[in-house]
Amino acid sequence: MYFFLFFVAALGGALNSVAGGGSFLTLPALLYAGVSPVAANATSTFAMWPASISSAVAYRRDVRTPLSWRVVLGAVSLAGGLVGAVLLVRTSDARFMRLLPYLMLVAATTFTIGSRRKGDGRQFRPGHRGSLALIAALHVPIAIYGGYFGGGMGIMMLATYALAGMTDIHEMNGLKAILGAAINGLALLDFILSGIVAWQPGVLMAAGGIVGGYGGAAIARRIDRRAIRVFVIIIGWTMTVYFFLR
Repeated sequence: MYFFLFFVAALGGALNSVAGGGSFLTLPALLYAGVSPVAANATSTFAMWPASISSAVAYRRDVRTPLSWRVVLGAVSLAGGLVGAVLLVRTSDARFMRLLPYLMLVAATTFTIGSRRKGDGRQFRPGHRGSLALIAALHVPIAIYGGYFGGGMGIMMLATYALAGMTDIHEMNGLKAILGAAINGLALLDFILSGIVAWQPGVLMAAGGIVGGYGGAAIARRIDRRAIRVFVIIIGWTMTVYFFLR
């Protein structure tokens, strides 16, 4: 079981660094390992958070977004992540399991219809499309959703950046990793203080997520992203159907 959890977390970290969707693997794996539903979701966040940090480090040279945008979106990410975490902590296991199929459905649908544009390599030009106020407003529900569940959050964030005029996929992935780490970081702090993280599987999966997250970001430029998207979509819909039938 330990090797299974480490491998799943490594694969989830790699997927998150390239296309997102790691929670499609880590949450079901923790439920399979016997972790209670709300704790499994919190532990999945804990397991994938170090991977998002390692991905942000790997992409750090690609992020050229103006500091003012990073500060505002970072503040929105922290606030929204905390709100989502508080909502999760106040959700019972039974209610979370009733919500889970629909959360999976949102995530799977987001992946399926999400933007497929890779970007043409141009630098970000603020004001090219959209505005900081608009992007921040769109980022609020994404951050709350990310703090509560998070599946498909990366694709939602990429779509928002495209609206802002960003076209360089590596810069977009880097900003996604930084803001995703902020969302899940504050959410994770609330989970820890609330005592709902399952530490033994969580630490093991966090180690696997770091390996997969950094490695996935490092080789992202040599991977066919379309094949990865198809793989994530298949996993997402399989898990969605499973939890609806369960």
